[in-house]
Amino acid sequence: MKLIEPIVSAAAEMAAIRRDLHAHPELCFQEVRTADVVAAKLTEWGIPIHRGLGTTGVVGIVKAGTSDRAIGLRADMDALPVQEFNTFAHASQHQGKMHACGHDGHTAMLLAAAKHFSTHRNFDGTVYLIFQPAEEGGGGAREMIKEGLFERFPMQAVFGMHNWPGMEQGQFAVSAGPVMASSNEFKITIRGKAGHAAMPHNALDPVVVAAQMVQAFQTIISRNLKPIEAGVISVTMIHAGEATNVIPDSCELEGTVRTFSLAVLDMLEQRMRVVAEHTAQAFGLTCEFEFFRNYPPTINSAAEADFARGVMAELVGAERVIAQEPTMGAEDFAYMLMEKPGCYVFLGNGDGGHRESGHGAGPCMLHNPSYDFNDELIPLGASYWVRLAESWLA
Repeated sequence: MKLIEPIVSAAAEMAAIRRDLHAHPELCFQEVRTADVVAAKLTEWGIPIHRGLGTTGVVGIVKAGTSDRAIGLRADMDALPVQEFNTFAHASQHQGKMHACGHDGHTAMLLAAAKHFSTHRNFDGTVYLIFQPAEEGGGGAREMIKEGLFERFPMQAVFGMHNWPGMEQGQFAVSAGPVMASSNEFKITIRGKAGHAAMPHNALDPVVVAAQMVQAFQTIISRNLKPIEAGVISVTMIHAGEATNVIPDSCELEGTVRTFSLAVLDMLEQRMRVVAEHTAQAFGLTCEFEFFRNYPPTINSAAEADFARGVMAELVGAERVIAQEPTMGAEDFAYMLMEKPGCYVFLGNGDGGHRESGHGAGPCMLHNPSYDFNDELIPLGASYWVRLAESWLA
């Protein structure tokens, strides 16, 4: 493993920053203190900054040489509305808020790279350090783009990284193509006719229709979707009724749809709408079908994924760079990849578990109230950022 020595030497300082951010988590578009910390550090290191894109975003600008080529490196800053279970010294001080996904670590890794860039500019061009708000449902990447991220800071490619619990510490994972799914929600309101549960012939029961819909949606996956494609339709909420002896007049279904392509998403949405409306009609009821598209699929461009793989291999050895298994989780870095070539990679976080109990964990430990980022990753993640930028702008 070829870590950059000055970054290793600053590891304790960066871990302290990371733990400070962990202790003071802020939700999407509320990352005021976090942005202040980032801006203060970049300014301390002599790196010009721009603030305010996407409400609380920060962009650091590191220039060297005369080339007009540029690369973007992105870290997310926001926390989750989760009550932390950990009791260590840097546990969240804000009730109901927690860095349960490692964005504190992502910010610290990019800051560590920034500090190195401030004194070692072994490249020709510009590195844009993108500290993004509101990844967790707020679409902060989309908002930064809307407000001119790529116009104000023109770059040829943009790269992102996420820690991955359950993957061996020190491993990287990268692949071309889809690596994270689109995230979408639906809400279906079935309108019937209330009545006494003992006299169902006098009512139009929306609960029975809801049950038919839930079953029918799964046939869309099994009978309309190509077997080599991937998609998920999950009904996660059903709300109806207030009394055991009353058939309600309405029933609501809500859930999520995940796909790796917009074409599959279009098909699933269309088929769900048809199934919902015709099922309700078949039973003499009506329904209102609402579909909300949140994040698009995260799709890595082939050339940039291959480039990143080469940088990783030089850093940790080719045997520690594995194929990135696509996940049905979603990521708003997808918006950046819709605008620019680039790739989104995973960095193994080890067990990713409760640092006090030593409990092991798999990928499900993300968004878990016992999660904590592994500080030992900071020098590795920062070294990757530096070598990536240096190689891109060589």
